[in-house]
Amino acid sequence: MEWGHFMERFLEDYQKRRLTERFDILTAINILKSRGLEDDELIHEITRVFYVDLDTYNEVVKAAA
Repeated sequence: MEWGHFMERFLEDYQKRRLTERFDILTAINILKSRGLEDDELIHEITRVFYVDLDTYNEVVKAAA
């Protein structure tokens, strides 16, 4: 990976919002689903955009099932 791409990716990751609250995680899931994402695509997309508490994410997904 070239240096410029590494720094760009680092800055993107640094600016990610943290999702740790159930309500925030559920809101993000609902938004992604409203945009047509399937259940199996959610974890990939949500972790691409946010730092997510995965234990809470799994609890929310399990409760919604």
